[in-house]
Formats: sequence, structure tokens, C-alpha cells
Amino acid sequence: MKDELNYELLADVAQIIMGQSPPSSTYNTVGEGLPFYQGKTDFGDMYPTPRVYCTEPSRIAETGDILISVRAPVGPTNVSSERSCIGRGISAIRAGKNIDRDFLLYFLRFYEPELAKAGTGSTFAAIAREDLETIKIPLPPLTEQKRIASLLARADRLRTLRRTAHDLGESLLQSVFLEMFGDLSANPKGWDISTLEDLETDFIYGTSQKCFSEPKGYPVLRIPNVLHSKIDLDDLKYAEVPEKEAKNILLKHGDIIFVRTNGNPDYVGRCAVFNLEKNFLFASYLIRARVDLSKINPVFLLSFLQTAKGREAMSPYIRTTAGQSNIGIEGLGQIPVPLPPLNLQEEFAGVVARVESLRGRMSEAGRQVEGLFESLLSESFGN
Repeated sequence: MKDELNYELLADVAQIIMGQSPPSSTYNTVGEGLPFYQGKTDFGDMYPTPRVYCTEPSRIAETGDILISVRAPVGPTNVSSERSCIGRGISAIRAGKNIDRDFLLYFLRFYEPELAKAGTGSTFAAIAREDLETIKIPLPPLTEQKRIASLLARADRLRTLRRTAHDLGESLLQSVFLEMFGDLSANPKGWDISTLEDLETDFIYGTSQKCFSEPKGYPVLRIPNVLHSKIDLDDLKYAEVPEKEAKNILLKHGDIIFVRTNGNPDYVGRCAVFNLEKNFLFASYLIRARVDLSKINPVFLLSFLQTAKGREAMSPYIRTTAGQSNIGIEGLGQIPVPLPPLNLQEEFAGVVARVESLRGRMSEAGRQVEGLFESLLSESFGN
């Protein structure tokens, strides 16, 4: 927006309804009363999802009201899809006749970082009514507001479609795995079972050399780099490792990297297949597993370990001591794994490669769409 535009306070163009929590005795999860929203946890991309209901609401948001989180985190927004009860973590903003609701919604999303800075509190960040009322909003004519809101809504829908398509790729792979190998919790196809140790899997711990951000020496994968079955390089560190040590722990295409220790037991055993070309090492909190490719395909093994049955097979070997959970080489070696025919495993790996290639292209397109949306927000509301 340009500086010459008229600016109005939010209190002058919209009604603000601060949430208030009703007695807990009026809550239920069986759908009696109004949906009850208490904070950001209930929010989706655009509309919240009811989890709790209330039979005696204290404060109500009407259909179409903007819902804004006013307690940690401060600033995220949604739109009320039906008449709802709002607790203290939420405020409802009801657009007046001089401001388009969607224009206001996208302005608040643009303004979210600034609003988050206003959050105060010793226990958790929160904002008060005055913080909302005094937000200054650029106010072009109503027709221009609608034009801007329409443009941003189209870009926003494109972002949502990209995310949905990316998520569908994961669902597709789960369906293909189930179709090809059956429900492995019951092993209906009667596959042979073998441990990773019996399959002559080679395990080794990583380097204990200290890592730094400066790109000197070898790039070293650490726990943060093993994320959601993928190698993530956003927070990559480096270490100067003696050549003799480095030679023993250089990663090869097809190696599986396991997280061996973490304060959260759900993180222990998290793994990913190494598929990069550059010379990478890995840190001591990780374990490298190099399988015999004539016996098992690493992509199949990774996919199995991500199933409920795979996690169940690993769980007995995860130990917790003094609040820290661990799995060692010996435990990994004892994990029982089903063994479908190798050609079937490799066929599945081929499907995964094709889907991941497509998802990679979609991710790049998604980043471009995200950038476009942010640029549109800045162009529409920035000074």
C-alpha cells in the first residue's frame, strides 16, 4: 500500500470479541452445544476443526468471523465456519461495512510477525484487546479491497493445492506398500522373517569430532539432518576429520542412517536412506547401516521401519536411562524384518524413486508459489 492511503484503527472498522473460557463442566467431545475453540491447536489452513464442544458458551464467534490466536502463539488466523464458542486464547474479529472480510484476513496474516512481537507475559506470550484495537490498517476503496483479496485468495488456494498434492504422494506410497506386501502386522503373504544381523548388515557409529558452521573439512550429518525419512541439509555442519577415520565413515548411496539417542523416545530409530553424491560423514549420535543388496533393498527396509509393525519390531530394543532413550548396534541387529522376493522389493523402490522425483519437482513449484504469495502480501500491504 502507498503512504497516501487512509489508515484506520482496527477498532474503527471491525468489532472485536475477546474470548472467555466457560466452566470446564460444560465441555464435551460428543458434539453437544457449539464447537469450542481455545487456541491455535484447533486451526487449519483456513478453517478450524472442532475437537471440543460447549453447552454453555460465554463468548461466541459468528459464521464468517476471523478468529485470531491471542495467546502463544500470537497472531495466527482462521475463519469461523459456523457459530462457535471461543476461549481465552482466541478473539473473534467481525468486519464492519467499510472493510472486506477477506482483505482484513490477509492483512492480519501479513501483520502477524508484528503482532507476535507485541506478545507479553512471564509464562507465555499474549496480547490484550488494546493491542488488537490499535492495529493500523491501510484502507483503499472497498472495490480495491475486494480486488486485492480476490488475488490473494487465488494465490492462497494454489498454495493449499500444492501442499495437498505433496501430502498425497506420501499416502500413495503407503497404499502401494500395503498393496504389494500386505499388512505386515499379520504377514498375510507369509514372507520369511530375518534379523538385520542375520542379513549381514554392517553397522558403525559416526565421528565424535566437534562440528562447526564454517564449511571446512567434511560435511557431517547429525540428528537434525535425519528428518521424516529424508536427509535434510538446512542446518548442515562441518568437521575436520583425519583421513583414516573419514575413510571408514564415508557414506555411500543406499546407506541407512539411524538416530540412536534422543530425549524423546519417538525420535530414537528415526532413519533415512542416504542418496546424495557428495562425500558426507555422520556424527556419533547416528548409526550407519549398510545392507547386503543381494538380500534386502534399503528403500524397502526404510519403508517397513516406518510402518506401525516396523516401529513395534524396533521398540523392544530402545532403552531409556536418566531421561535419555537409546538404541545401539546390537539392538538394531536384532530387529526382525520380513523378506519379500528381492525383485518385488526393487519394484517398490522404483515406484518410490518416481514418486519422490515428482514430489521434488512439486516442492520446487511449491516454494515458488510460497514466494509469490509472500510477494503479493508485501506488495498489497507493505509501505
